[in-house]
Amino acid sequence: MPIQGPPFFFIGAGEPVPAGSSVDTLGGKAYGLLRLARLGLPVPPSLTLGTSICREYFAAGGKLPPRLREDLAQGVSRLEAATGCRFGAVRRPLLVSVRSGAPVSMPGMMDTILNVGLCETGLRGLLRATGNPRQARDCYRRLIRDFCAVVHGAPTDGFEQLTAQHCTEQGVSDARELDTAALDDIARESLEVALALTGRPFPQDPMDQLVAAVEAVFRSWHSDRARAYRKLHAIDDGLGTAVTIQAMVFGNAGATSGAGVGFTRDPATGEDKLYLDFLFNAQGEDVVSGRRSIRNDTERLAERLPTVASELARVKRVLEDEFRDMQDFEFTVENGRLHLLQVRTGKRTAWAALKIATDMVRERRITPAEALERLDGLPLERLERRRLALPANGPPLARAVPAGGGVVTGAVAFEAARVAALVSQGRTAILVRPDISAADVEGIAKAEGVLTAVGSRTAHAAVVARNLDKVCLVGCAALTVEPEARRGRIGGQPLAEGDELTLDGEAGCVYRGRLPVITERPDAELAELARWRALGHAPILTAV
Repeated sequence: MPIQGPPFFFIGAGEPVPAGSSVDTLGGKAYGLLRLARLGLPVPPSLTLGTSICREYFAAGGKLPPRLREDLAQGVSRLEAATGCRFGAVRRPLLVSVRSGAPVSMPGMMDTILNVGLCETGLRGLLRATGNPRQARDCYRRLIRDFCAVVHGAPTDGFEQLTAQHCTEQGVSDARELDTAALDDIARESLEVALALTGRPFPQDPMDQLVAAVEAVFRSWHSDRARAYRKLHAIDDGLGTAVTIQAMVFGNAGATSGAGVGFTRDPATGEDKLYLDFLFNAQGEDVVSGRRSIRNDTERLAERLPTVASELARVKRVLEDEFRDMQDFEFTVENGRLHLLQVRTGKRTAWAALKIATDMVRERRITPAEALERLDGLPLERLERRRLALPANGPPLARAVPAGGGVVTGAVAFEAARVAALVSQGRTAILVRPDISAADVEGIAKAEGVLTAVGSRTAHAAVVARNLDKVCLVGCAALTVEPEARRGRIGGQPLAEGDELTLDGEAGCVYRGRLPVITERPDAELAELARWRALGHAPILTAV
């Protein structure tokens, strides 16, 4: 039942369905969690502020409702009862994530803050509760960085340089390899960086952190990237976002922990197989931010955590039985135990959309009429995919991880503005970046291909690129980019703006110059659609 005050909704295992809950009131993230909990899947308990509070916030000129702090305290007490932890406690502290959740999926376009509630007092409590000093200090340095970035809009460069400096000093390439002492130093020095950037000390009151995080997530509804995404996809600016406050589970707890993102089918091709990215000893932002490359960890998941791998295979089946469509889900493994954090209908290429729809009719999951309704509006008559006509003469310049299929040749652009300039000249552009984030959505939309030095297939920006049918290669280790200087190097060779590259999104190869291609059409699937129409099947029309 809603708590007194604004429309709060509590979601957890064994809890009744909150009165008045729908995707419009709860937002997509919380509504998905509600359905997961009803299926008996492992979901951390959460509290959701409905979309109406966001609309109220902006109607009041960007002012939070007067009772919000009091109402948040009541809601947090429900989380405390469900978890046996206390917010800001000396022993067994409760930490939460604060996440956005619009009624319409907008991957990575709004803000999230993890580890909220951690402070000097809570740090000692987390040390006692977990016996893991490395985890506690890692959570603290992450919170300080993310709080400054999301709440105050401060750049993260200073924090990233701090971490890179300690990695260099210890001779490691990744913060996951730093020892406890280094992470403790980073956390302490991050407090100083935060003060210098924002002009105010990092808040030590957990409730102050929570209120500020909630307001920041509301504000992110009108961020530049969110506005650009809504314009691109004709989404109503007036919908607003819900905010979900969820009890933390920790993927950075050690060798049997980690964070991942999965699709129940391949979102680039539609193939019926689990499409998964996973990082050991990491938190979710490491996977979805686009700042990290993911390779061997995913392959080692089944070997090191076979029970979790088996559970993920079961989750794939359960989700498709329940939602009757390909799903995208985020998860955390804490000390060998799986927790699901989010589920939503997965973004996919048009090619994959056609294959998934026709396959699901054959599997008797959906009817032909439902398949036609899902495909309505896609340019099926122009649907095609390109592949290299002949083996390339010589080896590729570099290899990368394919995150969106097909082949494209285009001129290199190191910034979104340069993509637009090249397109205005009638040229095909490839956006080449050290990494990409959701903030690059306008450049992604105008480019025909994307190439990054780091990143993963399931990062938010890669999901956006794939949904826009862009050829996308990520995690190209042989690529270095200096965007401000508008230059780079790839495969040991200089790379200048305007140079032509060919990206092979099937094999993950990068070539210099233009290569011949063959165009394919999904003739078997298109013939199946024609047969359905001939039999009198029609798309399902939903009343407005």
